[in-house]
Amino acid sequence: MHRLVAAGLTAALAAALAVGAAFGIVAMLDATPEQPNTPLVTYETAQRER
Repeated sequence: MHRLVAAGLTAALAAALAVGAAFGIVAMLDATPEQPNTPLVTYETAQRER
């Protein structure tokens, strides 16, 4: 009986950890980045003569 209770508690703890990790990953993906979304490479365009 002791092993059955230990196995049940282990399974419940593992499930709770998996749910917490899933919520944490979703929260990280929904977070806005701290830096602005600017391109690393920009190309200058030649200005036309008038």
